[in-house]
Amino acid sequence: MNIVGYGGGSNSTAMLIGMHQRKIPVDLILFSDTGGEQAHTYEYLPIMNCWLTAHGMPEITVVEYNDINGDRLTLEQECLRSGTLPAIAYGYKKCSLKHKIAPQDKFCNHYAPCLEIWKQGGRATKYIGFDAGEEQRRDHAIVYDIVDKKYKKEYPLIDWGWYRDDCIRAIEQEGLPLPGKSSCFFCPSMKRHEIRTLYHKHRDLYDRAIAIERGAKPNLITVKGLGRNWAWEDFVEADKNQTALCALFPENDMPCGCYDGD
Repeated sequence: MNIVGYGGGSNSTAMLIGMHQRKIPVDLILFSDTGGEQAHTYEYLPIMNCWLTAHGMPEITVVEYNDINGDRLTLEQECLRSGTLPAIAYGYKKCSLKHKIAPQDKFCNHYAPCLEIWKQGGRATKYIGFDAGEEQRRDHAIVYDIVDKKYKKEYPLIDWGWYRDDCIRAIEQEGLPLPGKSSCFFCPSMKRHEIRTLYHKHRDLYDRAIAIERGAKPNLITVKGLGRNWAWEDFVEADKNQTALCALFPENDMPCGCYDGD
């Protein structure tokens, strides 16, 4: 039972292409929808589904987080209700664990093929799209992978020696458009140029991100906003006035750490 965690970005897209080229069977492809993915990610899913179908592979199964009542709860709704920023802004991975990993695990916990494998004492194989430049992420996870009784983890891009440029090349050679970066549109790890793009091309999404930031502001102590040490709203205002100095609004180099990669 081979399961692919699809993030909707370049790495996981290239991983599926590489698995097809190497005739590695794929039984299930899971995409966790936080409810706040980038617009280009939602647009890419049907494009990828067409490619998968044309190559005899299963379409993407979209999963989402539900609360204890069984109602859909998006990460955006959770932040607005609690008056907080996404957990990564505070240095935690709760948002990824809750809205990325948990929905996939819950789906598999009720998926008959997985249940049958576990009943027989076996493990399903889960493929993760970390590229060859992210070996430290695999090394960090290996201590958990070893003791995982349900899943055997594979990191094929690392095994193939595929870096991000190799992933992009594989997608282009396949004739597919590039999917763009996979993240929530209000992710604290977004770069300055990505925030600018969001403001100019998707003003509605930018306004929703600022609503989260404003809602959390009364509760913030050490963190100042979605930029962690600075607020997105302050940056955009300074950017419009041409006063957004790099020293005041440094780039964020911290990866979002989303489970299913990019």
